[in-house]
Amino acid sequence: MAVNKSLYLVCFDIVEDKCRYRVVKILLKYGARVQKSVFECILNDKQYLDMKSEIEAKINFSQDSVRYYQICKRCSTLIHI
Repeated sequence: MAVNKSLYLVCFDIVEDKCRYRVVKILLKYGARVQKSVFECILNDKQYLDMKSEIEAKINFSQDSVRYYQICKRCSTLIHI
């Protein structure tokens, strides 16, 4: 049985360099960097939850921001580079 995967766009604004480096290191395990603070990740549900959990264990919620956008299959065909 095939595992469904979705495209996620992960964007962040992290204040401290050390924390930012740790988050980038996590994201590199799960996807590709497309801009300095933007990653594209093709993940199944478990991978998404694992990645999100790892990131959120590292950030300071009072000063940092991370957003996760799930891109539908139809919308992913409309991405222009």
